[in-house]
Amino acid sequence: MQTEFQQGLWKAAQGPWESAVLPSAQNLARARASLPATLPDTGSSLESVQRHIVDDIVPAFNGGSLSANYYGFITGGTTPAALFADNVVSVYDQNVQVHLPNHSIVTDVEYNALGLLLDLFRLERSEWHNGTFTTGATGSNILGLACGREFVLQKAAERQGCHLQSVGEEGLFEVLNALGLSGVQVLSTLPHSSVVKAAGVLGIGRSNVHNICRADDPLRFDIDKLEKELARTDKVSIVAISCGEVNTGRFATSGEDLREIRQLCDKYGAWMHADGAFGIFARVFDDSPEFATVKKGCEGIELVDSITGDGHKLLNVPYDCGFFFTRHPNVASQVFQNANAAYLTAGSSDGPSIPSPLNIGIENSRRFRALPVYASLLSYGRSGYQEMLERQTRLARKIYGWVFEHSAYTALPEASSKSELLNQTFMSVLLRANDESLNRELGSKINESSRMFVSGTSWDGSPACRIAISNWRVDVERDFALVTDVLAKVAQG
Repeated sequence: MQTEFQQGLWKAAQGPWESAVLPSAQNLARARASLPATLPDTGSSLESVQRHIVDDIVPAFNGGSLSANYYGFITGGTTPAALFADNVVSVYDQNVQVHLPNHSIVTDVEYNALGLLLDLFRLERSEWHNGTFTTGATGSNILGLACGREFVLQKAAERQGCHLQSVGEEGLFEVLNALGLSGVQVLSTLPHSSVVKAAGVLGIGRSNVHNICRADDPLRFDIDKLEKELARTDKVSIVAISCGEVNTGRFATSGEDLREIRQLCDKYGAWMHADGAFGIFARVFDDSPEFATVKKGCEGIELVDSITGDGHKLLNVPYDCGFFFTRHPNVASQVFQNANAAYLTAGSSDGPSIPSPLNIGIENSRRFRALPVYASLLSYGRSGYQEMLERQTRLARKIYGWVFEHSAYTALPEASSKSELLNQTFMSVLLRANDESLNRELGSKINESSRMFVSGTSWDGSPACRIAISNWRVDVERDFALVTDVLAKVAQG
């Protein structure tokens, strides 16, 4: 028997969400006032707690997942199949940590879900079926840089003829000292903040993340400058590819660029990591000319050493879900190997060799976040996700075209023609108001409508707004009419 709250969630997942994108000030105030000041001595009934949550707390939520018009933070929705599976996950509360084939099917399902994702992204299972699920892009980028740190220091040791067990075993300071190195650096172009955060967490250091871009394009690598950094003898390097820049959705490389960078990484013993939080999904497109420019941005991604992605973005499964893949099956276990207690020893099976997730990722205790991924992939298949992505991209291009022609706004990055702008548009729209005073308040003015939500950002040193389109509920004509109506009214004051 479903509770009223569960029934409401299920109903919301089946059809359009008619509520405001942001909660009203009154609902926020009422929800905050309902929170207890102290823990009561006597507990309340289940019905009372449910009523409190449904009546007081839920009205103060935003519509981030349930509304097609929540365009902040690249927050996808939750498909009906994923919502159903997520409820199953909560009911059975499986801890996916050790592969015990006679104990539970959960590690088999997770391994299978990773394989289905590889199929979706057109990556060869024989090479890439080494990975795990994480909490999101930050967790996945920590895995990517940690594996890269291990790999590049191992390569440095080989060049010097030194014996090195593992950074995970011996410690970063000790290894750097033994090799006579001053540190590890990350070389990128407009890296996402989670890459920088990962560098801080791993002891690489946020100040050692360097933007190696061309003078005429902040997204493209300056190959000469990159080789100069890779050739340094005092540091080892990880190259982080921005597979979808967070503001514009554009790509840092083409297949030709990646082949050249791959050759340099092989020459200097560097690790090549792709932050594909949402950009990796461009590989879902078919070969039609309509999306050829965008798909080209992911061309050659199979040449990198590791890839991260976000499930709670364009895959449209619930928070928290990210994924990580690497072409090097043994590196992750060198970093994340659990100091196994006897009760954490993996069992054997007649099927594929499935590693225990606690030995290849950050967590020992893990929610069964693979099941919503598995359910949604089965529910939509490749063609369903392609159709979803096409709608999202067509809406972004339609909005971009309107912004480009509107006298009150400038579409970013600035382009000489509308066709040039639209060909490169994926699922994100970046804009600013031409009136400086309006531009400073543009995000808040748009969000005051409560009909849509955008996130504020900056571009080329000035404030800007981003419309990130990622929800499975997108309807091109309906949502275009809503967005342009809001933007037009904001421009009119």
